[in-house]
Amino acid sequence: MPTVHNLPVPFAIKLVKDESLKVKTFILDGKLEAIPGQFVMVWLPGVDEKPFSLVNDSPVVITVARVGPFTSQLHEKKPGDTLWLRGPYGKGFSIEGNKLLLVGGGYGVAPLLFLARRARAQGCSVDAVIGARCAEELIFVEDFRALGCQVHLATEDGSLGFRGKAPELVEKLIPELRPDSICGCGPEGMLEALSEIAVFWKLPAQFSYESYIRCGFGVCGSCERKGWLVCRDGPVRSLSQSL
Repeated sequence: MPTVHNLPVPFAIKLVKDESLKVKTFILDGKLEAIPGQFVMVWLPGVDEKPFSLVNDSPVVITVARVGPFTSQLHEKKPGDTLWLRGPYGKGFSIEGNKLLLVGGGYGVAPLLFLARRARAQGCSVDAVIGARCAEELIFVEDFRALGCQVHLATEDGSLGFRGKAPELVEKLIPELRPDSICGCGPEGMLEALSEIAVFWKLPAQFSYESYIRCGFGVCGSCERKGWLVCRDGPVRSLSQSL
C-alpha cells in the first residue's frame, strides 16, 4: 500500500512547464508511493488547500489549471519555491487486461498519463483518446506518444483531430480497437456517456470523479456523492459501483 502522509510535507519545485495558456505542470524535487488515480492535497500557507491528481509519483508531478484565486497563486510559483503536500489519498485505477482504452477530457487527462506510464511498463497496449474544446487546450499529446501509446484527438470546434466530443470518437473507435477495458477521467457528462458505451459493449470500465474535497480522507463529508465519499471511496470507481 502507498505510504500516506497526513501532515503536509514540503516539496521544492524543480521545474515548471507551460502546457497551455491556462495549464502548468509542476515537477517537484521528491517522490511519493502512489497508484495512478490517487490525489494529493496541496497547501499554500495563508491561502488554502486543494486536491490535485498525481501525474507521476517519482518524481512527484502535478498539473494545475488556472481556474480561481488558489490556482492563480499556484501558477505564480517558480523553481525553488516550496509546495506543501499531504497524501496520496483515495482509490486509484487498476490495470484490467492487456489492451487499455484511456479517455481524458480537458484537464482530466492528467491522471491518465500516470496510468499510461504504469500500463506501458507492464507491457500493455494503450490507446488514448484526448478531448478538449479546441486544439490549444489539448495537453500531454506528445507525452502519451512518447510512451508508445496510440493517440486519438477530439476537439469540439474541429480545430484538430475528430470534430466532436471524446465519447463520440470512442463510439467510432471501439469496433476497431476492441479494448479489454476503459478508463476515463473528465467532465461528468463525458463519464456518463462513457458508462453507456461500456454497458453496451459489456466492457469493464473505471472512472475518476471530481468533487469538493476538503479533508481528503473521509472525515468532513464535503465530497459526499450519492451515498459515497469521493475522497475515501473514490475518486476512481468501477462501472458497477458507478451505476
